[in-house]
Amino acid sequence: MVTPENPSWRRDLLWLVAAFALLYGFRLGSYPLGPGDEGRYAEVPREMLASGDWVIPRLNEVYYFEKPPLMYWLTAMSESVFGLNAWAVRFVPAMLALGGVLLTYAAARRLHGRDAGVASAVVLGTSLLYFAIGRLPLLDMGLTVLMSATLFCFLLAVREPPGTRRRWLFYGLYASAALATLTKGLIGFLVAGAVMFLWLLIFNQWKRLRPLHLPSGILIFLAIALPWHLLAAARAETWAHRYFVVEHFERFFTPVAKRPGAWYYYIPVLLGGLIPWMPCLFPALRDRLRGGPSDQLRGTSPSSVWAARDRNADAWFLVTWVAFIFLFFSKSQSKLVPYILPVFPALAVIIGAWLADAMRAPDGRQRLRNSLRVVTFLCGLLAFALVAAVLAPRLVKLDAAQAVVLRPLAYVMAAVLVVGGVMAPLLARTRGVAAAMGALAVMMTLFFGTLLFAAPTLNKPSTQPLAQIVTAQARPGDRVYHYHGFFHDFTFYAQRAVGLVDYKDELELEEDAAARASGRFINEAEFRRQWNQATRLWVVAKKRDVKVLFADATFRYHLLGETEDYYLFSNQP
Repeated sequence: MVTPENPSWRRDLLWLVAAFALLYGFRLGSYPLGPGDEGRYAEVPREMLASGDWVIPRLNEVYYFEKPPLMYWLTAMSESVFGLNAWAVRFVPAMLALGGVLLTYAAARRLHGRDAGVASAVVLGTSLLYFAIGRLPLLDMGLTVLMSATLFCFLLAVREPPGTRRRWLFYGLYASAALATLTKGLIGFLVAGAVMFLWLLIFNQWKRLRPLHLPSGILIFLAIALPWHLLAAARAETWAHRYFVVEHFERFFTPVAKRPGAWYYYIPVLLGGLIPWMPCLFPALRDRLRGGPSDQLRGTSPSSVWAARDRNADAWFLVTWVAFIFLFFSKSQSKLVPYILPVFPALAVIIGAWLADAMRAPDGRQRLRNSLRVVTFLCGLLAFALVAAVLAPRLVKLDAAQAVVLRPLAYVMAAVLVVGGVMAPLLARTRGVAAAMGALAVMMTLFFGTLLFAAPTLNKPSTQPLAQIVTAQARPGDRVYHYHGFFHDFTFYAQRAVGLVDYKDELELEEDAAARASGRFINEAEFRRQWNQATRLWVVAKKRDVKVLFADATFRYHLLGETEDYYLFSNQP
């Protein structure tokens, strides 16, 4: 029996922390926040700090009831310690991603042994989508880690006999579910609860459920999740309808969010997001559910696999986890790429356990042969695509100037993929499965590291330089507007609210009477009227949105700054 006191635990955790902290922290603040989601999830915490109100989230000084506040709280604390900068904002998802890697290691090790723990952590931490979301200040990484903690605690708890360890695992389940609820709402416990219930029901595992420490567990859950909900309801009378009805039920059942997506939306996301480990998924699923390698269980039919489900119930739990969340978000009328991230820890354990079995088996190299052939093909295909994208940028709608800047980096990434794709099967034959895994991990580390040098060019252009001009030159009484748009990063870098001209974006004005009455949200006619008054107006707009305005000979303006995509202009010099 391994225990946390075992030196190998400490040694493994130390190496994993060092490796993945370096990977996820590399160049974290080397480019500004983007004007969309990055700016939004930086600005809401900044306004919490500025206002001192940690109950009601606000965006541009407007009630923002879309999500609960846990991630805002964490980001606000990071901003208060490290300052109002991109590094402080991205630090939170990066550390959560690291926590998810360590959590997956611990769970997989408890389930399948040390090799499986290390392999699962490496698979998760070097998967393409997990790494990408680990760099973005979204809510999804926090939800993924906390929902995974909930489900891992459950699976480990039902394996334990009654006693202290089982009790604390169940307490961890209730606490994690409450924190997940504070991260992204009701799905934090409803989705995880549905996974657990379906597994108990379909695989008749009810006898493993007792004791589940329900009364004390409910108290833990309510003590963590309930206070903020009660305070928000007491502070804002419109909160309950917006939070429960609009943001939960209407988003799921109706196309109100205007991003329904096709039924197969998450299939390519999942397969592409698992690169480079995707070719291992099918054989890993097959062998885990059969209870052993296919070549040792020849003739095993689907019916016999199902008949043996009690023996492989733990593997089926991971499959239930993946299947339900995949189907749940596929059914939703609101789809975004990061929503599927909570399935990745479970997939990492499935793949990691299979790789660990292959490491120990005399014929492990043979088991991995076909998967590595697919890896080599995929690496070659991706390398070709990268080179084609920078040589023929029109094919991927890439700006020609960007393509020139990205060309050397694309060549390096393509070379890394080709070398890694060739070396992995070669090392598998000569040095074994662990060496092949190491080659793929090193390949992805070098690929990600090179990609991060391209991030400033690929990231959406920031309004930070224009915000700095306004911050340095604007005087009390001046008004700042965004024209036909709202650029969240501007409010973060300028540290001030702005008015909008003929635009609403995601601002929930209908929930905030004070914001509606502020006079900051105006139409085109009112903008023209104010333009000719004595008060100085500072206006930020996308270049494409002011072509008609600037072509009007009666509209006189002073251009004070510009970036690749934006203008800053005023009615006074």
